[in-house]
Amino acid sequence: MKHPVAQIRGVPAIEVALARGEPVRLVLIPSRNASAPALALAAKARQGGIEVREIGETALLRYSQDEPGVEALALVSDRPEASVDAILRAGGAAWLLAGIRYPGNAGFAIRAAEVSGAAGIVVDADFDHTGRREAVRASMRADWFMPVCWAPGAEVLERARALGHRVVGIEDSGTVAPWEVDLTGAVLFVVGGERQGTPPELLECCDAVVRIPMAGFIPSYNLQAAVAVLAAERLRQLEIR
Repeated sequence: MKHPVAQIRGVPAIEVALARGEPVRLVLIPSRNASAPALALAAKARQGGIEVREIGETALLRYSQDEPGVEALALVSDRPEASVDAILRAGGAAWLLAGIRYPGNAGFAIRAAEVSGAAGIVVDADFDHTGRREAVRASMRADWFMPVCWAPGAEVLERARALGHRVVGIEDSGTVAPWEVDLTGAVLFVVGGERQGTPPELLECCDAVVRIPMAGFIPSYNLQAAVAVLAAERLRQLEIR
């Protein structure tokens, strides 16, 4: 399976990628005590129009999957811009969060989508600037690595249809389990809000509506759990192809 993004660790490896002309679009270095080679790499990247971000050592270690001694990280990706059309044209998995009420929940769902290699995510929620900022902060700044944009759900679904995406909703009213539906290829996943669920007008336009099995007393999973289940099932189906 070809993943949409790749991580390069260490100054020498990143320098090789730059020399080869690979699509490096983001370089991360420590915000404090960066080594001379890391600072030189950052300067070279900026000269080439590549975004450079300085982050704390703890975050750098976490992004490098706890590999010690990593002085720099780079993201290699042909990432589209953060617009609905660009996300959908990239193919793969796109996500629509419709009617989300809590920025923290939206952020956790954004993070889950990015971890699974989604092309991008669109949020249809009544968040002000502060709410949107809280959502991306809760996502562990997944918006650095995956496009996140904000748009009305009906417009997103209409555009997805026009570009040939299958539309899969996630709702308690679903009649099939996630593993009973083909989740590969260009798919728009539609997930509703925490209380009211997915708006009926969006559910009616879905090609399939899946229901995640539940066996407990509480009648539903949290938003990010539902996203994670579908995202993981998509990856499983891609791996066995």
